[in-house]
Amino acid sequence: MKLKRPLCLMSSLMVLLLAACGPQQTDAPAYKLGERLAPAAVKAASSYRELFWEDLTPKGWDPLAGIRQEDIARLQDGDPQANQLMQKMREAWDKAPAVPALDRQSVRIAGFLVPLDAERENIREFLLVPYFGACIHSPPPPSNQTIHVVMDKPFRGRMMEPFWISGELRIEHIDSPFGVASYRLSGQRAERYVAPAKS
Repeated sequence: MKLKRPLCLMSSLMVLLLAACGPQQTDAPAYKLGERLAPAAVKAASSYRELFWEDLTPKGWDPLAGIRQEDIARLQDGDPQANQLMQKMREAWDKAPAVPALDRQSVRIAGFLVPLDAERENIREFLLVPYFGACIHSPPPPSNQTIHVVMDKPFRGRMMEPFWISGELRIEHIDSPFGVASYRLSGQRAERYVAPAKS
């Protein structure tokens, strides 16, 4: 059964659209809403292919297709036109296409945790999202920017804590209370994310 998620405010839409435009560097332990994790300074030597969030979207796919022509800045919270625009965007983003070539690949990707089964900070099932606050303080990202992860064993983690997650990626559509995912990852390793040092 699919759970309905409420429409969010236009201000949240603006934050989400800015976050979706590209990666942002961050080198502090505290993460601000809309920030993405920086890539590793030195790639880990392993059998896992390191992915960036942009790798999860097909070439040429435009997350803002259909709403670019809209004058979002003039819309107010609660405006029926704003609500209609949000609904249109949400429906398109929940059906965002995956990248077929990534199916059954062994991958490593950094993201923020949205636990689905946390018990005393022991996490086994969660959503992995590209920027801090996604699904919690702002609308969920497109489904191809959300990964449903089930680890082979629980690990210690908290809501919105950044981690590197490694495992086998599958293309599988999942609808959760916090958002829709186009990918499922059978997690084998979880490592706390450490921001790259300034050069």
